[in-house]
Amino acid sequence: MSQTFGMESPGGHVSRPERAPVRFVVVIDSGDTPIARLMLATREQVAEFDAGAPEVVQMIAGVRAAKVAATAEWDVALKGHSVQERHAADVYTLDV
Repeated sequence: MSQTFGMESPGGHVSRPERAPVRFVVVIDSGDTPIARLMLATREQVAEFDAGAPEVVQMIAGVRAAKVAATAEWDVALKGHSVQERHAADVYTLDV
């Protein structure tokens, strides 16, 4: 008989690589409402939220926005947006 008294021991932990931290929050107009796109340092999108969500407001609190979404380095990441939307977008660079 085992020493667990009928309770199974927990299994071993699975080791997974850690996710890279979010580096950029891009607040951009998307039709009727602004959205916040969370991007890695490689400018790969990892999440998208309503820009008015409390989590987004908390993430960008105290961070100064830059109007750089229309530059060439953002072409691939924001290819679905018009030039006007990209010029009006705010890009927040987070400290990691």
